[in-house]
Amino acid sequence: MEPENDTQISEFFLLGFSEKPQLQPLIFGLFLSMYLITAFGNMLIILAISTDPNLHTPMYFFLSNLSFVDICFTSTTIPKMLMNIQKESKVITYAGCVTQIYFLIFFAVLDVFLLSVMAYDRFVAICHPLHYGIIMNPLLCGLLVLVSWVMCILNSLLQSLMMLRLSFCTHLHIPHFFCELNEMIQIACSDTFLNNLVMYFAAVLLGGGPFAGILYSYSKIVSSIRRISSAQGKYKAFSTCASHLSVVCLFYYTMLGVYLSSAVPQSSHSSAVVSVMYTVVTPMLNPFIYSLRNRDIKRGLKRVIGVPVM
Repeated sequence: MEPENDTQISEFFLLGFSEKPQLQPLIFGLFLSMYLITAFGNMLIILAISTDPNLHTPMYFFLSNLSFVDICFTSTTIPKMLMNIQKESKVITYAGCVTQIYFLIFFAVLDVFLLSVMAYDRFVAICHPLHYGIIMNPLLCGLLVLVSWVMCILNSLLQSLMMLRLSFCTHLHIPHFFCELNEMIQIACSDTFLNNLVMYFAAVLLGGGPFAGILYSYSKIVSSIRRISSAQGKYKAFSTCASHLSVVCLFYYTMLGVYLSSAVPQSSHSSAVVSVMYTVVTPMLNPFIYSLRNRDIKRGLKRVIGVPVM
């Protein structure tokens, strides 16, 4: 006998990391600190790029977009989590859950697209330096970002509409600190074959495709760097893409960890812990990675905060 479906579900319960009351202040303080660091750090990057004419180049145009997306990405999940801890409530409405899934998928995939666009920018800069200004013109840069936004909007809309067709029974507890699409599909009591098909197809196409583009770009970059005769020239060429490569490795490594942990039975708690890496830690570390390895960003940041530039 099939369980009775309830299509009039009005709310879900986010279980979070721990149900122990004594740990809630610690979790609240930790995530509030990480959220503020993420927002403040990425906002400084945006201000530094927008106010320094020397940073008005394609590479920093894409970086400012990435910083904006990282702020929005963390703002999709963390404020709701902090609000629930403050109110001692685990409730999220059905509409709120669908909205959270839409924006979470949108900004996560947009992160991937921007990282691939930035890899293409480094490929052109290192492999075709004489034609860089012609190829990476403002029109192409704007078009690359626009196409990324449009494709991510369509994908998020499709995934959200697919979730609306699901029915839920009595099990309304989500073992996560936000509404994650895979978790929602797992607790649904209706047929989820089509949802899983669309979700994994989109993951391979929109995640694997850009990743293949990144690998191709860096294979050509490495090949070009190896042809440079001087050690100083090799170091200078590689240093221009070292920050981006670090961010790419961190982002994809944590995303892979999430999918591997979710594939293991009864590992929802570990999946929630790993999810912190790509939803919170990676966006928080991005400003540090780019500022510590980039003299131009350091100079721009000093201008923003009023420190004399030597």
